[in-house]
Amino acid sequence: MPKAAPAPFRPVLDAELAARLRVAFVAADFTADGCLELLGAAAYAALGRSETVPALRATGGGSPRETLLRLFLLQRPVPYAVAEAALPVEDCLAGGWLLRDGDQVRATVDVRPYANDIGGDSAAGDAWIVSDLGCAVGGAGGIGAGADGGDGTAAVPRSELVLGVGGASTTLANITVRRPVRRVLDLGTGSGVQALYSARHSAQVVATDVNPRALHFTGLTLALSGLDNVETRQGSLFEPVGDETFDLIVSNPPFVISPGGRFTYRDGGMAGDDLCRTLVAGAGRHLEPGGYCQLLANWQHVRGEDWRERVSGWIAGTGCDAWVVQREVQDVTQYVELWLRDGGDHREARESYDARYAEWLDAFEAAKVEGVGFGWITLRKPLAGRQPVVRVEEWPHPVEQPLGPQIERWFARQEFLQAHDDAGLLAARYRLADEVVQEQVGAPGADDPEHVILRQNRGMRRATKVDTVGAGFAGVCDGELAAGQILDAIAALIDEDPVRLRDRTPEQIRMLVEQGFLEPVG
Repeated sequence: MPKAAPAPFRPVLDAELAARLRVAFVAADFTADGCLELLGAAAYAALGRSETVPALRATGGGSPRETLLRLFLLQRPVPYAVAEAALPVEDCLAGGWLLRDGDQVRATVDVRPYANDIGGDSAAGDAWIVSDLGCAVGGAGGIGAGADGGDGTAAVPRSELVLGVGGASTTLANITVRRPVRRVLDLGTGSGVQALYSARHSAQVVATDVNPRALHFTGLTLALSGLDNVETRQGSLFEPVGDETFDLIVSNPPFVISPGGRFTYRDGGMAGDDLCRTLVAGAGRHLEPGGYCQLLANWQHVRGEDWRERVSGWIAGTGCDAWVVQREVQDVTQYVELWLRDGGDHREARESYDARYAEWLDAFEAAKVEGVGFGWITLRKPLAGRQPVVRVEEWPHPVEQPLGPQIERWFARQEFLQAHDDAGLLAARYRLADEVVQEQVGAPGADDPEHVILRQNRGMRRATKVDTVGAGFAGVCDGELAAGQILDAIAALIDEDPVRLRDRTPEQIRMLVEQGFLEPVG
């Protein structure tokens, strides 16, 4: 009878040992700030690109912090005696965090210090993300193959890998609306990055994943970070939560559009972009009134179809307001090459690589897909019955993170605009948003500018062209006078009929409010 393959190795989830490790990490200053201080900005940034040589050069002194960084971030063996000065080594060996290798010990997992302080909340405390070896820096081309199978343990199948902190998870954390809530759902939790953030501002977090290894690693992350208000459940999409509702749903789902479902951490296993469509279409039923659902997604650009209409169709029927932002578009060849590198296919035989490339292109061609978009989707369930506001736009330009507060304000402004007709807009008071500047464009020495541009230096960093009345109006808005009063004063200055000015300005006010240049007061 053939011998069964050993199960992939993973540390035991022991809250007492996790607490002792946390004490050791804090004592050694094995924290995000401590590692940055030790390595310096250049070596720390290189480590984020999976380049380890600068960090190795900076960690040869043998201090507890250097030892922990070498063990858990650089994944290098260290002498047993040196490790003993930084950790309860025997307990770590028994619990599976370390393995003995002659006179040395090595880590079985990546443990990455993480500053859980989005929004400048210094009281949020230090945290640590636990993931498979080589998987802390997500994204294409940067992940390793997990444990190597030494000392009787089994290598982790790529299909079960649990990734750590990557660009996508950080982006989602930055765009999430942060406010005290009762319940949060982290759908597709992975190593628990979003659950970690959510646990700081929620009474209860439910973290789900189809991969039982991911749920175990989420438990390790939360235990090591000292958080106990997260419940893990196994299952796909909304199956694990039945009819339950939440104040916030966050998801960094396996959104990659691929033929088949080779890798649990990235491939949805459904045709095309159906996984993201299914997630969006079902979110409204699981949101409390006023609740948000925020996720990252890919969507297909299909020949003869407007991608905006495609994504809007996902939202139709949810009863939710929605703001969709496309950040990037790749043609099908770029997309396939990106994710073939991510899967390590570029290291296989040329024939195998070419065959998989062709299979992917065949699937796209059959579906008439010409490109793939990537972006953010935010849904909000209205507090009262009204016509939902849906905005789908492309914005590939730099933004200021964290964007969560700006996203929350965007939805508040949509409610304001829906509740006010032109007369209501003129009766309201406004304040010019922080760090909006005015630029005048014209020939040198000209008396009047050809164009006046308002530009945001915060948030989405938009720019918009306005006429001289719009520029003067925005510049005076400080929350004291109603819009109509300001327009009457401007009419007197430029000798224009105030009634005509009042008639033609609400459209411009509506645009400036919608895009965040002006904020309603009160």
